[in-house]
Amino acid sequence: MLDRRRFIGLATAALIAAAGAAGAETPRPVNTLGSADGLAIRGYDPVAYFRDGGPRQGRPEFSVRHGGATWRFASAEHKALFEADPERYLPAYGGFCAYGTSRGYLVKIEPEAWSIVDGKLYLNYDLSVRETWAGRTKTYIARAEGNWPRLTTKDIR
Repeated sequence: MLDRRRFIGLATAALIAAAGAAGAETPRPVNTLGSADGLAIRGYDPVAYFRDGGPRQGRPEFSVRHGGATWRFASAEHKALFEADPERYLPAYGGFCAYGTSRGYLVKIEPEAWSIVDGKLYLNYDLSVRETWAGRTKTYIARAEGNWPRLTTKDIR
């Protein structure tokens, strides 16, 4: 049987833990569409866009779990760069299509449809959507920034 002091201590700890969980931010969704293994952005290396000037398929031996998904990298160097500063290399909007996010929904991406704007990686649905995106990038980013905080996995199309 629990004595009164121990019971109060355990109850207090449970309340503190529950309050912390209630105040915790809901994890943002990460684009693992089309992957049964939970691979982010179809297994492409997010660091390669910055370091190699475009998309490169990641390799299983250079994988990292981050944000509830598995991120793959083309090299040990890229993996280390990501681990040291993931926020620098993570694509905007969890790797979902930036244009779709600006429209209020989450959709797949084509790794070849990308752009870097002000040091941030933006991925798009396909090359045609990237052309639309490029026409009014700042406007679409502003809209996407407004939509992103409220979007959840229920908004995936």
